[in-house]
Amino acid sequence: MKQRFISKRKKKKTVKLKFLFFACIFIYSLYFTFSYLLKSNLKIDDKILVQLMLNDTYKNNLNIFSTIIDTIKKTKVDEKLLMTSYYKLDTKNNQKDTVKTLNTTENNDYQIYIYNTHQTEEYASNTFLEQQVKPTVMMSSYIMQDVFNKNNYKTLVEERRIKDLLNENNWKYYRSYDASRIYLNDVKEKNKSIKYFIDVHRDSLPKERTTVTINDKSYAKMIFLLGKENPNYQENLEFITKINNKVVEKYPNLSKGIYQKEGAGVNGVYNQDNSKYTILVEIGGPDNTTDEVLNTTLAFCECFMEVINSNEG
Repeated sequence: MKQRFISKRKKKKTVKLKFLFFACIFIYSLYFTFSYLLKSNLKIDDKILVQLMLNDTYKNNLNIFSTIIDTIKKTKVDEKLLMTSYYKLDTKNNQKDTVKTLNTTENNDYQIYIYNTHQTEEYASNTFLEQQVKPTVMMSSYIMQDVFNKNNYKTLVEERRIKDLLNENNWKYYRSYDASRIYLNDVKEKNKSIKYFIDVHRDSLPKERTTVTINDKSYAKMIFLLGKENPNYQENLEFITKINNKVVEKYPNLSKGIYQKEGAGVNGVYNQDNSKYTILVEIGGPDNTTDEVLNTTLAFCECFMEVINSNEG
């Protein structure tokens, strides 16, 4: 009896020691990774963050820190990508009413173009990566691109910076739709095959109004914005309604519906006169986590593809 009692105590002690051992490794890895990233010039942007989020090794491996460092090292970071916490704008030599030469790859048979008129709208960080990046709405764009490409819808994400055009034209922030329209028209002119256009935004409401739980999983709520002052209004409405109805059917309470805007003090068009298949979707708010945004973005992709699958016959 005494021996059995001693044996149980030894087992408990062994379990505790193992727990402490792995906890120490975890803490040391965390400290090492923070130190390494902060002392190095390596930067994490939305594109790399999405690669990590969608990477099974990252999600399932205990030693995720070495995985992150390896991924960053192997990824060539284009400095034109949005890095909201670190990128310093060069505002010199701005000239009013000028637009710089646009360099867009032509004729790649793209079907979907995703852009972010308000590229710097941020989400909350819920991992140690917050020291290196503030996730933005561009994260959702890259998730969509990954999903659409894997489903044979060739997709282009706009990586040129809206702020560059605002600065070069001496435009205020409210002219962001004019800036994104320049990129949109450029892409459309050079890629005649693009049919669907998605402008991804983020709401500004507090988390209790931008979050919903569906089947024990937390999602960032979404809403569609529709400008009533464009000639494609009715066709835009029909297309967006199909997508919204599909979201309501599959993910109850995820969508806040279609918010239609017109009149003084609002844009009223939102570049939706570009095509009857141009949509503006807001996903989550500033307090939503990357996981919540990921869940909603994947749900949106599922519903969007069902609609366009039907649309394409």
